[in-house]
Amino acid sequence: MNLEKYLVISEEVRAALEAGEPVVALESTIISHGMPYPKNVQTALEVEKIVRQNGAVPATIAIIEGKPTVGITPEQIDYLGKKGLNVTKASRRDIPVLAARGEDGATTVAATMIIAAMAGVKVFATGGIGGVHRGAETTMDISADLEELASTEVMVVCAGAKSILDIGLTMEYLETKGVSVLGYQTEELPAFYTTKSGFKVDYRMDTPEQIAAAFAAKHDLGMKGGMLVANPIPAQYAMDYDYISKNIEDAVQEANRLGITGKETTPFLLDKIQKLTAGKSLEANIQLVYNNVKLGAQIACALCEK
Repeated sequence: MNLEKYLVISEEVRAALEAGEPVVALESTIISHGMPYPKNVQTALEVEKIVRQNGAVPATIAIIEGKPTVGITPEQIDYLGKKGLNVTKASRRDIPVLAARGEDGATTVAATMIIAAMAGVKVFATGGIGGVHRGAETTMDISADLEELASTEVMVVCAGAKSILDIGLTMEYLETKGVSVLGYQTEELPAFYTTKSGFKVDYRMDTPEQIAAAFAAKHDLGMKGGMLVANPIPAQYAMDYDYISKNIEDAVQEANRLGITGKETTPFLLDKIQKLTAGKSLEANIQLVYNNVKLGAQIACALCEK
């Protein structure tokens, strides 16, 4: 393995890791594919600010000119935000090709986990994970995020699985792969825009310290793979379950009519839902990300004390 040839770690992140200080990984697909410019850049910079306010060092991850980079600069965040959908949405399969070609990539949950693990970052906060898509029993459309959770030793803090997915099958897949799903102050798995899904988490955890203790025990026991922390969107920003479900169903039907598949599906659906809800879903998305990175920083701080 020759990581030094490719991997770039910012001076701030490297210093924090060497000193045993808390670091929180952040993805970059949310910048390029999750929101319009300049809202995407404003949100990304605010996310880093929240991580700092809660005692940790932010490490936004992307592939810049072929280099998997842990801790990109504000200028690079702005660059990705402006380039938007023209940036490759990079998952596991894309990393070596982009590295060989010297091209840019905005990292998905899976790719962010991989690069975070390369650098030694253990906690990653995002919006929602990918999962088993509706109709996957015939299309086999299953996000690489799930496989990465099964094999890569990074804790992912999110607002549950994106509600555009088949959440029941997603939970079944995670159970099969042995991934612990922890609910932060909840017994029900949240579904991104809403606190409801109808499915239970594996374990309820009431403090960041309890979550950190579980992840530390997993590491001490030599068990491979990550851990999923489901953090419900704050109640004041949550959307009505029936309302958002109806809009999701309408968006899914349109995607099917247009023949949209694969990695284009999620960006299309999120954009369509934003339009159907007159921007309410975008604001909910932003607020749940803020909530997740706050918890992620608190867990990272607690983990450093183990």
